Amino acid sequence: MILALLSLSCTDDTTSEVEKSGTFDWDEVLPGHFPKPKIPADNPMTYEKVELGRHLFYDTRLSGNQTQSCASCHVQENAFSDPRARAVGSTGEVHPRGSMSLANVVYASVLTWGNPLMVELEDQMLVPLFGEDPVELGLGAQEEVLGRLSEDPIYEDLFERAFPGEGITLVTMTKAIGSFQRSLISAGAPYDRYQAGESDALSESEKRGMDLFFSERLECFHCHGGFSLADAVTHEGLVFDEPSFHNNGLYNVDGFGAYPPENGGVFEITGILEDSGRFKAPTLRNIAVTAPYMHDGSLETLDDVIDHYARGGTLTEDGPNAGDGAQNRFKSEFVNGFELSESEREDLLNFLRALTDEEFLNNPAHSDPW
Repeated sequence: MILALLSLSCTDDTTSEVEKSGTFDWDEVLPGHFPKPKIPADNPMTYEKVELGRHLFYDTRLSGNQTQSCASCHVQENAFSDPRARAVGSTGEVHPRGSMSLANVVYASVLTWGNPLMVELEDQMLVPLFGEDPVELGLGAQEEVLGRLSEDPIYEDLFERAFPGEGITLVTMTKAIGSFQRSLISAGAPYDRYQAGESDALSESEKRGMDLFFSERLECFHCHGGFSLADAVTHEGLVFDEPSFHNNGLYNVDGFGAYPPENGGVFEITGILEDSGRFKAPTLRNIAVTAPYMHDGSLETLDDVIDHYARGGTLTEDGPNAGDGAQNRFKSEFVNGFELSESEREDLLNFLRALTDEEFLNNPAHSDPW
């Protein structure tokens, strides 16, 4: 499912050859078990926007000190997530949370770990560009980045193709990056081939693990179900988009249900006590290459994640975050603990590994064009 997008030859005269142009064809990238995404009416998808967005996504000129790009914290080989436990901004500031995978982000009804108000990629892009708490890309003003881009004849051509007559603006820039992000479709894992009717795409162990994953005994699928293996999803045909956040018993600071102060979850937005520790359940697609896990990277391996859910919450024995997450009074009703034999654990791990989409991780249409 390699996307044939625009191919720009970065020569002195900025000549270019267009392989694909016009309206983005979802039929080329979506399998039968994926619904058609919802796209903002004011930013319809075109191949030209996607290619411009790809250049911007990998361009370090989008950071204040020109040391980082979007791709610095969203690495393709890690399913556009960050292999670090917590992200590090362009000034070296360590963030309280890790960077989520962008795989299939077009289907996300809410964005980021714990903000129910953040629902559009174009709006979310302003946070890493200009946000100060924490500093991510660290731009001081939009004139700073627009001036840099305007000096490059490559961008003059790319912006004109994507937004004829509109020029290089913050609006066209964020629309292009949003279009590129929406093109990041991951649908080619062994699990997908099995869903498409290829019965031997999964091994017997992986099939047993799949049965465990979707069982009421483990209850994983309640928060990681459907085609996206996530629950906060949107697409054409849905009447309502329901943002979903969950307290999974990772912490229970002092036994009162609180999470660490820098990671309070939705509570930081609403101020409602019951929202303490509620975070978005990310997609499990490509989960084997997105370690470490949880919003703060506190669980290093998939085995650690299984241990956490098998216990019904994590026990932090000492330190400032000490407490028994299994006893968190705000914990999700689906995190109750379970027992697994060693063979069942291996089956479950094998199924989770079968969610890895190697084509997506190596798709040149999503790679650094510079």
